Amino acid sequence: METHSEKFKIRLGIFVAGGLVLFVLAIFIIGKQKNLFNPVYTLNSTFYNVSGLQVGNNIRFAGINVGTVDNIFIINDSTVKVTMMIRKDVQKFIKKDCEAAIGSEGLMGDRLIIITQGGAEAALTQDGDQLASKEPVETDAIMASLKVTAGNVEIITQQLAEIMLKINGGNGTLGKLIQDTTIAENLNQTIVNIKKSSKGLDENMEAAKHNFLFRGYFNKKRKAAEQKAEDQKSGNKKK
Repeated sequence: METHSEKFKIRLGIFVAGGLVLFVLAIFIIGKQKNLFNPVYTLNSTFYNVSGLQVGNNIRFAGINVGTVDNIFIINDSTVKVTMMIRKDVQKFIKKDCEAAIGSEGLMGDRLIIITQGGAEAALTQDGDQLASKEPVETDAIMASLKVTAGNVEIITQQLAEIMLKINGGNGTLGKLIQDTTIAENLNQTIVNIKKSSKGLDENMEAAKHNFLFRGYFNKKRKAAEQKAEDQKSGNKKK
């Protein structure tokens, strides 16, 4: 009996010790994430709508978590004030002209505050400073815009389908051109006739050059072209 009781006490002691270790680790991890053990300073910003932001959500600067949301409270019917706890070691990077915007971790993730980078010449923020804000884009507005876009795409698709059906059925000018072989043959014959006419015109022009009635005109034209080429050549040499 005594041996069994001693084993039970040992197991109970191990269980309690393990629980305490896990509890301490959990406190340390949570405290590290929420900056409970790091020196911090506060910044403030105001929004018209915080869009689901909650106390304890992360604050991100340059893609890195640098703090947490400490408090959210309503000032009036159009202003919500957000107090942010920022790690002291990043204070040297956050300038007074930085802006606070509400974003999300991924497409459907938790809300967070994103602090944009400021100008190189701007002064550093101090404890209690106010940052300018950018209002978040509401998910409902995005979904409404996507719905309208999808409706427009559906209408355009239906119209294109109707046009293709008409073309395949030989309706309209384009449909007749594609479906009617007679029109296609006439177009081919017209192109052939144009080529023949062009060839005949070239032959007539060549014959006219050798005709004594037009020989002077073409010689004059040739000399003018040669003179122009010589003038251009002389001008280039002078340069």
